[in-house]
Amino acid sequence: MDSDQGDGRTRGTGRRALLGAAVLGAGGAVLSLPGAAGAAGPGTAAPGRRGLKGLPVPTVIGHRGASGYRPEHTFGSYELALDLGADVVEAGDLVSTKDGHLVCRHEPEIGGTTDVASRPEFAGRRTTKSVDGVPTTGWFTEDFTLAELKTLRAVERIPANRPHNTLYDGRWDIPTFAEVLAWQDEQTRRRGRQVWIYPEIKHPTYFRNLGLGLEERVAKLLRRHGKDGRNAPVILQSFEPTSIQRLNRLVDNPLVLLLSSADSRPWDLAEAGDPRTVADLVTPKGLREIAGYAQGIGPTLDLVVPRNADGTLAEPTTLVSDAHRVGLILHPYTLRNENPFLPAEYRRGGAADGYGDVFGAYRRYFGTGIDGVFTDNPDTGVLAREDFLKG
Repeated sequence: MDSDQGDGRTRGTGRRALLGAAVLGAGGAVLSLPGAAGAAGPGTAAPGRRGLKGLPVPTVIGHRGASGYRPEHTFGSYELALDLGADVVEAGDLVSTKDGHLVCRHEPEIGGTTDVASRPEFAGRRTTKSVDGVPTTGWFTEDFTLAELKTLRAVERIPANRPHNTLYDGRWDIPTFAEVLAWQDEQTRRRGRQVWIYPEIKHPTYFRNLGLGLEERVAKLLRRHGKDGRNAPVILQSFEPTSIQRLNRLVDNPLVLLLSSADSRPWDLAEAGDPRTVADLVTPKGLREIAGYAQGIGPTLDLVVPRNADGTLAEPTTLVSDAHRVGLILHPYTLRNENPFLPAEYRRGGAADGYGDVFGAYRRYFGTGIDGVFTDNPDTGVLAREDFLKG
């Protein structure tokens, strides 16, 4: 998910208190992290409730793992998210290989998240394609077999914001969704508590037009692993309403419709000539329709609390109360510690890799009544939740 605010192209020199410096190993075993009591496991779950409603509120969701500290969508990032107390791990932005395997990458274009650009054997596969109407140049997962993708290694996507993460470039390969489901079971056994994951179906119309439909492949794997039920610990999400509707017919998992900026239009609607934008989907009428096939929405934070022209936060919208009124949960995205991603009043200095007052931002967003949040820094989210629940 998401179009990042502040793309990190300006190099920063600010120093930051990086929790990642205190973790070691493939998953990052925690070493005496201050205030990390919550990392032992969720402590605010609803007693006696199963499935989605049994998760802690506000739910802390590790966005692509603990991507503030490790290259995103790697097992190192996923395991560190659990170590740092995430209730749920967004293990998988799911895209397809040439031979139909589901793999975990932020986008089908992998030039910025792997070392493919340095591999001379794949130089000839660099090309330009239209992804959801946007010309995109690079290397695409659908042009590689799984065996070929497995020779690549993950790298930090936004090194200007996260120079420390480049230490881990090349350490991990690209996970498959089948591997993630097996990893989930292994982590559940090892940690003595149910591990939840929150994969996203990425660009489903794009892949369907290539003959590589994603939803059926996801459903097949979930059924194979016995994780296709109403209370299964796998929440599925997508930015395309028709993708969520298709999943609703294929599996009983909790489903969440992602929502970008108010003036944007989901690509499946655009292709079908449907004029509705996200602004139409978040009206009371639109939310009632969503509640007919999904259990929640994942709006950008700006749909919950818009920003003024100067980048500061304005007054909250009615989205939280409107969604709750029709029974939808809200898991907005994405809170990050670095200055460029924060509302202007919570930035501290101008360094692209410097941390701002993210705890202040959490306080504002939690105060709107959201049910959880995606964060690149799960440890920060856990501490912010503790502060919020203490009042």
